[in-house]
Amino acid sequence: MILRERPSGLKLFLLLRGSIMPRISRVLLFNIVLATAVTFSHGVLFHFKVTLTAIPFTLIGLPLAIFLGFRNTAAYDRFWEARKLWGELMLRSRNLARQCLHLVDPPPAGQPDLRQRMVRRAVAFCHALRVALRGSTDTSAIQAMLSPEEWQDIAPRSNLPAALMMHMGADLAACRRQGLIDSPLAAQIDDTLCAMTAAAASCERISSTPVPFSYTLLLHRTAYIYCFLLPFGLVDTIGIMTPLVVGVVAYTFFGLDALGDEIEEPFGTAPNDLPLDALCRIIEIQMLEALGETRLPAPLQPVDYCLL
Repeated sequence: MILRERPSGLKLFLLLRGSIMPRISRVLLFNIVLATAVTFSHGVLFHFKVTLTAIPFTLIGLPLAIFLGFRNTAAYDRFWEARKLWGELMLRSRNLARQCLHLVDPPPAGQPDLRQRMVRRAVAFCHALRVALRGSTDTSAIQAMLSPEEWQDIAPRSNLPAALMMHMGADLAACRRQGLIDSPLAAQIDDTLCAMTAAAASCERISSTPVPFSYTLLLHRTAYIYCFLLPFGLVDTIGIMTPLVVGVVAYTFFGLDALGDEIEEPFGTAPNDLPLDALCRIIEIQMLEALGETRLPAPLQPVDYCLL
């Protein structure tokens, strides 16, 4: 995620970090070069005059802009829903720490403290969800929250967050059997675990269900055809200004198209994706503070205005 002040003045046009320009620069440059060639040849292609007016582009341009806007709205809805789900995970993690530490009685002397184990496992759950959503292989943050025996048990599992949640449910049941918590209070903690599971499943739904490919492909093709044919429809009307106008229109359409591609998958590591590393670090700090630990990891800071 890009974190910086909104630029003004000349910086508004020179800013590249976080801009969509790097993704569309090649096709945009090709479109401008094509428009320049059409301008100097007056619309003649291979000794054949391509005669187009602005009317077809007016008829197609409005629906294309509407459909691009609709697709970007759908993509942003996915992005915002993903952010709300991670906010829900943060809220439920805080509730779980409070419930485990204050509703569950301390264990008898000499027995493991299941309360602290569940709080640490909640941190591991968030890290495991991040790793799964990003397709990462770095599980060091998960292992740091678990005992070696528990990690060996869940490492072969295909779904690490689900495996961790099963262990948390088992610990909650053990607390109830040992008389460390009453059944109604255990049901409240189980509701928190269910909410965390639901948030994780919703994130997996977003990650595994992209915008239909045929819809995206149709918009891609229409935007490209529109922008590549636009110089032929403008050259007889505006003459030498054709490359400039075509460049502005192509930047808008290509940019909207590429922006929808970028934000419809919010769990990646692109500059405009969600900062899952930073969110997991915040959860880790808050949960360890709840356990009374003083040696806490530092919050992640943006690098070159980008927070991952």
